[in-house]
Amino acid sequence: MPSLELTWIGKHERTPPEPQVLVEHAERSYARDAADNLLIHGDNLHALHALRETHAGSVRCVYIDPPYNTGAAFEHYHDDLGHAAWLSFMRERLQPLLPLLRDDGVLFCSIDDREHAYLTVLLDELFGRDNRCGTLVWEKKKKPSFLDASMGAVTEYVLAYAKDRRRAPPFIGGVTTAGKKYPLNNAGNGRRVLRFPAGSVRFSCGDQTFEPQDMSEGNIVTCLLDRLVVDGGRNVGAFRLEGEWRYSQARLDELLARGEAIVISKAPFRPNHVKDGGEPKKLKNLLSIAHYGMSTYEDATAESVALFGESAAFDYPKPEKLIATLLGAVTRPGDLVLDSFAGSGTTGAVAHKLRRRWIMIERGDHAVTHVAPRLRKVVDGEDRGGVSAAAGWSGGGGYRFYRLSPTR
Repeated sequence: MPSLELTWIGKHERTPPEPQVLVEHAERSYARDAADNLLIHGDNLHALHALRETHAGSVRCVYIDPPYNTGAAFEHYHDDLGHAAWLSFMRERLQPLLPLLRDDGVLFCSIDDREHAYLTVLLDELFGRDNRCGTLVWEKKKKPSFLDASMGAVTEYVLAYAKDRRRAPPFIGGVTTAGKKYPLNNAGNGRRVLRFPAGSVRFSCGDQTFEPQDMSEGNIVTCLLDRLVVDGGRNVGAFRLEGEWRYSQARLDELLARGEAIVISKAPFRPNHVKDGGEPKKLKNLLSIAHYGMSTYEDATAESVALFGESAAFDYPKPEKLIATLLGAVTRPGDLVLDSFAGSGTTGAVAHKLRRRWIMIERGDHAVTHVAPRLRKVVDGEDRGGVSAAAGWSGGGGYRFYRLSPTR
């Protein structure tokens, strides 16, 4: 029993879903090879329980974009549940995701300000607060929306939870830049001595001899403890520097053993670690235009119009780049991705282009009118929009179309 619990009227008034099984609709499947990808047309509550029989413990990443409970009515769905009803609706559809996730699996859930706080507490209860990985802030608009009377909104949230945070992967948001310099000095750290072996440092200040001296300046502490001869742009012998360092001696020795560069450009000495680049780096929690060139709702609407036409475009779809960033952070090619609120099918389209396997569930008729045609274009290599170019996507694979059927 959790020490803190979110409660509401009707929370415990639940009717178990009627058992149903998944039945392939062969005429709507588009499996040009042995496709592991599933497009399920039906209520996600029933579908998730049915999937437990076949996919328990197999999903690496869940991304969902559920109704935000805004009170609005859109062409393809209504978003006007009462607060308590919405919480019950979400709880019933979040709980069955847990047994489908792998032990190292991760859930991403989009939401806005209206239910953000309540959804966080609900997910704390279901997944465990210790398994909360954090909140990503997505810059959703280039220009603010003034629908709220108090302020203009330019952001939404993506809540991130792990099934078991101890086993979950770090969230990767790209790779380090080749040639970028990282200073070894770090003002405020404890003073200690680093030893640099003979020939380990590249100097660009010309060949010369430096006598032991204090090279501190401003808030940077650096003291050369040994006589140092630079010849051919390298230190002839070993030398020691005392300072407030970012790296320990063990870490420095590890970098040098890998052949990574340490450079000093001039006196006073400020050694830098120059990275080769290409190393994974953690995702920032701000998914912004400035940090990641992130796409917005304006971009996503343009993508939807290009796919379906002006009259059939989706209301507030998520851009492909946002989904690609999330999936790329925690999955690898071949991993299984699940979206139980498929909408216009963006998650499956992106997962397919990134060479991940996918399962999408959608109750509305747009599973047939929007999602299936969209995925056929992806399979055939006809979808050149979104992340196609960045992913190097030219087509391939397939999917199977399923519907739900009562067991009796």
